[in-house]
Amino acid sequence: MARNQKGITLMSFVIVLVVVGFFALVAMKLFPIYSEYYNLKGVMAEYAAQPNSASIPPAQMQSEMDRRFNIAYIESVESRTHMKIVRTGRSAQLNVVYEVRKPLFGNLDVVAKFDHSVDLNGTASGG
Repeated sequence: MARNQKGITLMSFVIVLVVVGFFALVAMKLFPIYSEYYNLKGVMAEYAAQPNSASIPPAQMQSEMDRRFNIAYIESVESRTHMKIVRTGRSAQLNVVYEVRKPLFGNLDVVAKFDHSVDLNGTASGG
């Protein structure tokens, strides 16, 4: 009676390793990008929760946000380049729009675009 062998061949195993390795590489490139974005959201929410945050002059707001970005190790965002303050009456909105590009391998890059806003009225909210 002949028995059939079960399992994967060496070539199939190598293909599985290549696919798993590729997704692991992509995950290792994306994790720091998204970790930095969630740090940014936290910094912006803390700043927005400050009392009278809407009445702070833009130059002072930019220097304060630069300081907070530095403390939180947020290196992809510069307040003068990526941050916009929109004032409407007595309230204001802080908006940060930026793009992060990291090399994946060869001539392929991973690109992530982020856009986050918070209302500067002493309570944190945003999307």
